[in-house]
Amino acid sequence: MNMFKPVKAKSVEEYLIALPEDRRTPIEFLHKFIQETSPTLKPNFLYNMLGYGTFKCKNYKKEIIDWPLVALASQKNYISLYVCSIENGKYIAEKYKDELGKVSVGKSCIRFKKIDDLNLKTLKKVIKIAEKSPGLVGSNNQKKK
Repeated sequence: MNMFKPVKAKSVEEYLIALPEDRRTPIEFLHKFIQETSPTLKPNFLYNMLGYGTFKCKNYKKEIIDWPLVALASQKNYISLYVCSIENGKYIAEKYKDELGKVSVGKSCIRFKKIDDLNLKTLKKVIKIAEKSPGLVGSNNQKKK
């Protein structure tokens, strides 16, 4: 599941330092925002991106891996924020896409160019919901209600 642009970083700190200045500021802001919103989601560096919290899921090779519940990545043309969580069978990011601001949403991915495009109040709500219901549709780790 390493679909993200390879980076030389091997830790959260190295990832942040390696970012160009125009990306470092918004990503550092979101890095702090996510941790303040959900302190139980411990930051880590997985799959060439910043991750927060993990859950077990099967990858395309049918291996059980630790995948981040929330993840943050600098892409070529935008910043991606992944919220790998569902509620009542719906991806949480998609469920709240109309309230998230000037963003593009696809299943668990929220794409945007600058922080001002994001509705931070809704993003905070989305992260808090995700913290309580980790997992993706189709993964084998959904919590039984």
